[in-house]
Amino acid sequence: VTGVFTPEELTRIEQIGDILDQRVAGVTKGQHHAVLKSRITRTAWIERTPATNWLYERIERTAQILNAKTFQYDLRGFADHFQYTVYHGVEGGHYDWHVDMLRPTGPQRKLSFSLQLTDPSQYEGCDLQFMAGDGMETAPRERGALVAFPSFVLHRVTPVIVGTRKSLVVWASGPGFR
Repeated sequence: VTGVFTPEELTRIEQIGDILDQRVAGVTKGQHHAVLKSRITRTAWIERTPATNWLYERIERTAQILNAKTFQYDLRGFADHFQYTVYHGVEGGHYDWHVDMLRPTGPQRKLSFSLQLTDPSQYEGCDLQFMAGDGMETAPRERGALVAFPSFVLHRVTPVIVGTRKSLVVWASGPGFR
């Protein structure tokens, strides 16, 4: 989906994320969290506040529309804050094949969203790819593209070769699948 945010709003999201404390991201397996070579990125959490409520409301509305049209999952909102994600070329930023829904307890992630914040001319590599039924697919790189996919779909972010790629990652959750 494109056109959810204006270019000025995308810049505003970046400004919000850039002032946060970005930490080296890890990977959670079961109840253990570790920094692994399978994921090299920096993340920060954008909490819902009066200053970010517009962002949460826009993503919520879009998630509801996409879910009603395509997925029809039982969603109850967001169990996590929004994740501001930065892949730096100088660090070899990437995230190997994974799924988003593995959580030991609580609401289950059902739909994942990735909002492309960086103009693709500013970096090389760093493609969001999915393992689909008949092969691999690559997400649009257009600034402002919001990609939605079931959280159980295997996906990765290929290594960034040059430059920096920023995105906003969001998970809509609900009761476990039956």
